[in-house]
Amino acid sequence: MNLRIAIDTGGTFTDVVAINEATGAQHAIKTPSTPSDPSVGLLTGLRKAAEAAGGSPAEVSHVLHGSTTATNAVLEHKFEGLGLLVTDGFRHIIEIARQSVPDGYGNSFFWVKPPRLVPLHLVREVSGRLDFEGNELTPLDEAGVVTAVEQLVADGVTRLGVCLIHSYADAGHEQRVGEIIAKHFPQLFVSLSSTVLPEYREYERAMTTLIDVMVKPYCKTYLNHAAAEIQREAGEIPFLIMQSNGGVVSNRAAGDKPVTMLLSGPAAGVLGAAFMSGLAGFNDILTLDVGGTSTDVSLVENLEPQLTSNSLVENYPVKTPMLDIATVASGGGSIAWVDDYGALKVGPQSAGAEPGPICYGRGGAQPTVTDAALVLGRLPHALVGGEIALDAATAKAAYQNLGERFDMSAEEAAAGVMEIAAANQVHGIRQVSVMKGREPGLYALVAFGGAGGLFAAEVADFLNIRTVLSPPNPGNLSAFGLHVSDIKRDYIRTLVRQQSSANSAEIDAAWAELEAQGRLEIAAEGVAEDAIQVARSADVRYVGEGHEVPVTVPAGLTGDAAVQHIWSEFHQVHMRTFGFAYEGTQDVELVNLRIQAIGRIHRPSVAEPEHDGAAPTVSAQRQVYWRGLGWAACDIYRRENLSPGHTLDGPLVVEEYGSTVVVPNGWRVGADAHGNLKLEKLT
Repeated sequence: MNLRIAIDTGGTFTDVVAINEATGAQHAIKTPSTPSDPSVGLLTGLRKAAEAAGGSPAEVSHVLHGSTTATNAVLEHKFEGLGLLVTDGFRHIIEIARQSVPDGYGNSFFWVKPPRLVPLHLVREVSGRLDFEGNELTPLDEAGVVTAVEQLVADGVTRLGVCLIHSYADAGHEQRVGEIIAKHFPQLFVSLSSTVLPEYREYERAMTTLIDVMVKPYCKTYLNHAAAEIQREAGEIPFLIMQSNGGVVSNRAAGDKPVTMLLSGPAAGVLGAAFMSGLAGFNDILTLDVGGTSTDVSLVENLEPQLTSNSLVENYPVKTPMLDIATVASGGGSIAWVDDYGALKVGPQSAGAEPGPICYGRGGAQPTVTDAALVLGRLPHALVGGEIALDAATAKAAYQNLGERFDMSAEEAAAGVMEIAAANQVHGIRQVSVMKGREPGLYALVAFGGAGGLFAAEVADFLNIRTVLSPPNPGNLSAFGLHVSDIKRDYIRTLVRQQSSANSAEIDAAWAELEAQGRLEIAAEGVAEDAIQVARSADVRYVGEGHEVPVTVPAGLTGDAAVQHIWSEFHQVHMRTFGFAYEGTQDVELVNLRIQAIGRIHRPSVAEPEHDGAAPTVSAQRQVYWRGLGWAACDIYRRENLSPGHTLDGPLVVEEYGSTVVVPNGWRVGADAHGNLKLEKLT
């Protein structure tokens, strides 16, 4: 037996999907995450999934993994020991930043700069200068590099980012700095901006480089340890890590450039949602991934996830290719609390996996969204197949205390918390849809994650969405998404050229050079040459504009035809993005060239669930509280008993191993041949 096992480590649970490569049979399991050492949860999940599939770890052929290690290091502000080396005269680069204030000018009276990744006394300058075309103006002071790094090490620096001016145009100075540090200070973790982000804009390049080196010790240590444990259990097998761009790479490549892992888990969920929605016949979707700590949302058009190279992780800019995913702090573990003004809030604080919600009985003392769902009767009295028993009485007592502050019952307080949590999720969806000119009602909503089904219909009502999909094993969809991913790497080169004076041969030659590098590095991952594809794109703007828009080059278009395409297509992209264009009146300017190299890897066939075609039968009945209706007897169905060709009208609840789908009054639910549940608005 050959088993492919995909493991997604979340804040509360580690989700695992094993697929038998011979039969296509899937086996989904969950196990509690172990934040103090994520590899413990990973290995536990590996063993449990292999056992569920009727095998052992020795029969595993591949392990694919999505991890929150990099993101958590940033969110937990693990900045200690971080230093920065810059060109002489640029010591204040991250202090000055962009001189902009979030959320408009009115906020400037109250906004406080977030903690700096590197305090000013841990920034050192070195002499040596390039111009914007990469020509050397002043030689690198190599002795000065040694002195500067000695001072930083004496001040406690263990992780060092190097960002020299215009190193995107020529990496020579930075590479020499890296060689000097490796020789004299081999104990340091080092990231070079010319490797991490060879793109202009010094502030964003410096910040992205600092994020990379900040998370490098945690990611390299974790991935190396996990790889050794997997090798001990399963032998020398591929261990592939999901990146933010929706592709996987080897654990060694991910550890060398961990900034690419920041959206590792959420990216896999989007891929899984796109795959399953395509089977269901929906090409344009919004995804709603509700986990224990947060909700991740994204927009997919024509089954293609949207990409961005301008993202924020907390308040810190990270300029590396990522799926365009918005995250809001609204998950099953989000804590309900009252602020200083007496308003009820939900999140961003979370009970996480340790101690977890009150109902877990592990020491949690603050009411959470999961507790609210249990109080309302929307959850069973045990999760993940009975492994986690839920204490409804203690959860209700907590909500009685909360309700007393607002002169309402425990049920009313819990219903209010659920509605606030849903509204937070709606805000996230509007960020990726309404704020980008899309009408949410024209898309289907794909809800997954352990808590996605609890909120799907309510969120859809907020947004006038009439169709909701719940994929098979929705609590494990991010793990499943790892199975349908490819190896991907992104390459960029800044080449500022105006259309009126650009040399098409120079532009195409630069693209070709990036493509050759991509093919070489993808082949080094063990991918056959005929399985490697490349996609070309460019960042373009009107002369005088401060920011660019991406222009994609159609597959197969190369040479002068590809270059001419970016000039003509840019006006259309600008019109779609901003509602206006200056075609024929304003010169166009190329800024960056991009290549994405894709290694198509073997994907296992996925067996369709077997059904006998019988009408679904009620498995249980319990009292469920509905806002506006109060308590009502509600039918409970097991998901595996819902066969294609049969529909049920709400209110009802559909339960399964790792998730619960709530179908309110006014909604209808049915199953398709691929195991998707389809919820449709009736009125």
